[in-house]
Amino acid sequence: MEPELLYKGDYLQLLRKDDWEYAERLNCSGVVFIIAITDDEKIVLIEQFRVPVGKRLIEIPAGIAGDDHHAGETNETAAKRELVEETGYEAKVLVPLVTGPVAPGSSSMVMTFYLAQGLKKIGQGGGDHTEDIKVHEVPLSEVDEWLKNKHGDDLWVDPRVFIALYLLRHRMPKDR
Repeated sequence: MEPELLYKGDYLQLLRKDDWEYAERLNCSGVVFIIAITDDEKIVLIEQFRVPVGKRLIEIPAGIAGDDHHAGETNETAAKRELVEETGYEAKVLVPLVTGPVAPGSSSMVMTFYLAQGLKKIGQGGGDHTEDIKVHEVPLSEVDEWLKNKHGDDLWVDPRVFIALYLLRHRMPKDR
């Protein structure tokens, strides 16, 4: 049985299948999240305002693959593009770590986390013309305390930052 279309906007549509309602991103082949680590052991985080929650968030660089302006692009190409666009860094090495649903109870979108290493600063970052992104480079040895100090009433930390740190700490070679 095909899902019933309840609403279609410019970027999202709302569907119903049986008694389940969920959102689907239009013109999207996936969502990419990038765990970017500099050679001097800093994690590259971003800060930006998110309209749906009405707050600035600390996040890892991320974006949509295959959207309107990048039809047919792979997740890896999207990860490379988003990393440069949001942070100004280019990665020599990009390793896929894990793929899974973004929010399986309410969305059909699938995300992939990538580890970006061998970073080279080639631009300022800050996002495209629709974004106002601030880039943070935080030493891994200080990131837990830094995040604790950042989280508050006017600034939230996206839980995917903690997922990224978990993946980093449990998948990285011990001889780094």
